[in-house]
This record gives sequence, C-alpha cells and structure tokens, in this order.
Amino acid sequence: MQPTSHSSHWLATIAIVIICVFWPLDSLATQGHAGIEGVWVHQFAHLFFLFSMGLLIFWLRQAGLVKEPGWRYIQYAAVFFILWNADAFLVHYLDEQRFAVTVTYTAPWQMRIDTTNGRHWLATVYYLAKLDHLLCVPAMACLMLGLRHMLGGDRPAQPDGRSG
Repeated sequence: MQPTSHSSHWLATIAIVIICVFWPLDSLATQGHAGIEGVWVHQFAHLFFLFSMGLLIFWLRQAGLVKEPGWRYIQYAAVFFILWNADAFLVHYLDEQRFAVTVTYTAPWQMRIDTTNGRHWLATVYYLAKLDHLLCVPAMACLMLGLRHMLGGDRPAQPDGRSG
C-alpha cells in the first residue's frame, strides 16, 4: 500500500481548488444564443419543460401520489420549475426577441437597465425576472428532498446502526 500516492492526490486536488478560487478567469454567468434560431429552440425547450412539469403535477394528483411526502416534494419541485421556466421565457423574450431592454454595465457590481418607449416599470420587471435562481434553487432543493425521502434517506438509524 502506498500512502504517499493517496496523499499526493489530495494535495494536487487542494492545489487545483486553491488556484481556481484565487486565480479566476473571466467567465459569463449567462448563456448567449447564436442567431435567432438558437433563441427559438431554447424558448421552445422552456415551454416544453413547463408543459412537462404541469403534466407531471396532473399525473401525480390523478394517481393520488401527493399524499406521500416524497411525491409531494416532487410536486413542489414541479411547481417551482413551472415558475422558473415562465420567468426564463420572459427574460429571453425581453432580452433577445423584443430587445425591449438594454443592459449597460457601468462599473463592477453596477448596471443600468434602459427600456424602450419610456416603460420604466419594465426595468423593474426585468430586474426581478433576472433573479430566476430564487425559483430554480428551491425547485432543485424540493426535487432532492423528494428523491431522498423516496429512497429512504430520511429514516432514523436503528440501534444496531442500520437505517430504516
């Protein structure tokens, strides 16, 4: 057995993490779509996902599965995913199809949102809609909780150390 080999892998992993954290490169937090065709396909994907989550909720309720906590969390995840898809669809529409908003980065951590035709309320709607992670993260958390519950990960351990 070679303990130095195992520890050298850990040291290399820690070094890579430190380099990535303290020496980052520029990256974009959003995905651009090349040409209008990419936007249309992406928008249809949002609509398809939204419809699929609605259908999942319908099936779960028809089968009476939402009475069980795991499936109930899955249903909550689907509701959040529906809201997230509607939100993302709106942002893409305003950004890349209507060109109704223009975002200018004025300084680090500062930006200016301008709207067409003096619709100042649209800047507020756009800004709030760009906070889509406030819908997507709870959706993923509910999905994880539902799957964990269905797999039995939330059962307390028995005295002999076994779960369930």
